Amino acid sequence: MLHVTNLRLPIDADQTTLYKKMAKHLGVSSKDLSQVVLTRQSIDARKKQDVHYVCSVRVQVSNQQAVLKRHPKGVTLWEEKPYTLPPLGRTSSLPPVVVGTGPAGLFAALTLARAGLKPIVLERGGDVDQRTQAVEAYWSTGKLDSRSNVQFGEGGAGTFSDGKLTTGINDPRIAHVFRTFVQHGAPEDIQWSHKPHIGTDILRQVVKSMREELISLGAEVRFGHQLTGLHIQDGAITAVEITHDSEVYTLPCDTLVLAPGHSARDTFAMLLDSGLAMEQKNFAIGVRIEHKQEAVSQAQFGPSWDKLPAADYKLSCHLPNGRSAFTFCVCPGGQVVASASQDGQVVTNGMSLRARDQENINGGFLVGVGPDDFPGDDPLAGVRFQEQWEEAAWAYGGGNPMAPAQTVGDFLAGQPSSGPRSILPSYRPGVVWGSLEGALPDYVLDTLRQALPLFDRKLKGFATPEAVLTGVETRSSSPVRMVRSQDYQSVSVRGIYPCGEGAGYAGGITSAAVDGIKVAEEIIQKNF
Repeated sequence: MLHVTNLRLPIDADQTTLYKKMAKHLGVSSKDLSQVVLTRQSIDARKKQDVHYVCSVRVQVSNQQAVLKRHPKGVTLWEEKPYTLPPLGRTSSLPPVVVGTGPAGLFAALTLARAGLKPIVLERGGDVDQRTQAVEAYWSTGKLDSRSNVQFGEGGAGTFSDGKLTTGINDPRIAHVFRTFVQHGAPEDIQWSHKPHIGTDILRQVVKSMREELISLGAEVRFGHQLTGLHIQDGAITAVEITHDSEVYTLPCDTLVLAPGHSARDTFAMLLDSGLAMEQKNFAIGVRIEHKQEAVSQAQFGPSWDKLPAADYKLSCHLPNGRSAFTFCVCPGGQVVASASQDGQVVTNGMSLRARDQENINGGFLVGVGPDDFPGDDPLAGVRFQEQWEEAAWAYGGGNPMAPAQTVGDFLAGQPSSGPRSILPSYRPGVVWGSLEGALPDYVLDTLRQALPLFDRKLKGFATPEAVLTGVETRSSSPVRMVRSQDYQSVSVRGIYPCGEGAGYAGGITSAAVDGIKVAEEIIQKNF
């Protein structure tokens, strides 16, 4: 097959248009083309009067050698390189134990199970159906289930986001991750979209299907089972302590995959007390900013906006004060969601369904922070920093999950807001209008104020006075890194494999899934 890149297509192109365009580019007839597979599709909106798709396609041509001899631009020979498991070297009689069912844990467990190793998977939260009920109850009533919520439970924190799969890493396993998602019910377009996303509503069914495959391969999945202790002998893991319904049991273990997610603060503390090497890590805090989706789509796409998917944005700047501001996890046609995992704290995040058809678009509007900002030099100082501002936001709301909110116009003017303008906040269970002063560090608020007009130059309307700022967003990534060696094992305890976002080695669904696969590959081929 041939791989054809940079095919320019109008936004209303159909299959006939695609075939004609390819045939002309390759110098053949449309009849000579077969097995056409779209591999990449992005929107070029740099010229608002000429918005178009840019595509890459794999295609079978009846005489491809003749085509290649003509050296058409952007055409190469393509050969499929399917993902293959490494050879099995493991001889231990104990099943691997995987902690966490976010993308890192799920893909680690699935890779181990497909190799015949039958892992035991432990998840502190509930299955996706139980979890959805608990989350909906929290959003409706403010009653938090600290065991099963937006952060904990089947699928991890990404289950209640956008199912966004964009990533900054470049790894051949990414295609395998996307194929696996599609096999379990994700839309096929994630395999070619420049900005792939599954959608929260569909992702819930995908992770359930992945669990069913795990069980069919002999794995065991235990919900409501939390890792609460380690047994270590001669520098190696020998067993884990698990708490389930207030009862503690011991599980023999010589291989432990740690994929706890970025909010497992009690687990971080237990691991540190047990001697697991851990260090502070940079992350970011700030607010969620909401605009009208229609306004952002018009600004990004011009007159063609209503013929295209909901637009998003990605903005960043470095300021004279030495701080950086950026947008993060933008959710077109979505909502701001309450995402706390502990009582007495307010945490925000964003979520979109597959259709992305709600009135507002929201994105994290964040400022980078690091060890110099934290209250101490111990590994968990970043956790305490997060908690400080989550608790401040809780107090701001009068001791309930209502989130502090302010319009951009009032924020820039330095005056409190008494209510919304034309944009209504989507956060449930509701917001408390006023000033964000005291809900975030002064240097964060100052940096956001400086960034707003700069971002408005890049995206017209970003700093509109009607936009809504809802705080606080503190869980952009893990505040710790569990130090590991080149073979993915902890540098301090043999047999423990920290992985994913919670361990500090990923940022988002795709990179976490890839990290889980890498860890599993190492375990599969290790002889012990």
